[in-house]
Amino acid sequence: MTDTREAGTADELVAAARQLFVAGVMSHSGHANLSARLDGERFLLSPGWVRDLKADEMATLNFDGEVVDGQLRAAGAEIIAMHSIVYRARPQVGAVIHTHSPAATAFAVAHRPLPCRTEPMLRFGQAEEVPVVPWGPRGSDVSVRGIAAVLEQRPTTAAVLLANHGLLVFGADPQGAAQLVTAIEESAEAELAARALGGAVDFPTGALEAVRASMARVVA
Repeated sequence: MTDTREAGTADELVAAARQLFVAGVMSHSGHANLSARLDGERFLLSPGWVRDLKADEMATLNFDGEVVDGQLRAAGAEIIAMHSIVYRARPQVGAVIHTHSPAATAFAVAHRPLPCRTEPMLRFGQAEEVPVVPWGPRGSDVSVRGIAAVLEQRPTTAAVLLANHGLLVFGADPQGAAQLVTAIEESAEAELAARALGGAVDFPTGALEAVRASMARVVA
């Protein structure tokens, strides 16, 4: 790490990775990659397996995919563009997380958008269905263009499902992004379980506004 800010951001990513494992939303392999925006067009990126992630394992990259500090394994290099395209498209995004969370990945494999039918999704920033990005080889121009197109089409989504691959979530900071990963995985599990009971049911009209009002009262 080259400065105190980068070291602090790396610690936030380590904490977010730990948060995902504690929540039990990771795949058997523990595969994931996490990143956080730094100043200008730079971001910190984790390696691809983040179980017991350490701060000194991060690499600093620019949006063109060049490593400016640290080292990145060849396999990790494939996912740089997947993160940088989100930062380019969404200036307000401070962190990006990609996982193979099992229930969410089931929707990605089925090419089925995940509806927003649980309150945690509303509370943690995904008040709409999670759309599906058409399949493309990981990190390829096809995949990255697909992500960019969906982000343009769905300007308020905070997550996308990568067809036949997994989940990509973005938020203001690593903790917030990790909370949304957990909310989405729990919602995907509930959606699948509800099918045995006749199917999940949409929120009533005005649910988002009601949740926002409830949260505002707690903050006040």
